[in-house]
Amino acid sequence: MGTGIRYTDEFKRDAVAQVKERGYSVKDVSGRLGISTKSMYD
Repeated sequence: MGTGIRYTDEFKRDAVAQVKERGYSVKDVSGRLGISTKSMYD
């Protein structure tokens, strides 16, 4: 454990902003960014 991919704070903020501010679904954003939906909640 603890060997997962680390995302930058900027990457995380942008991903969250796409959901909260732009109204995209978590599924759409995670698919576009190439990450799992679970990663969006971590």
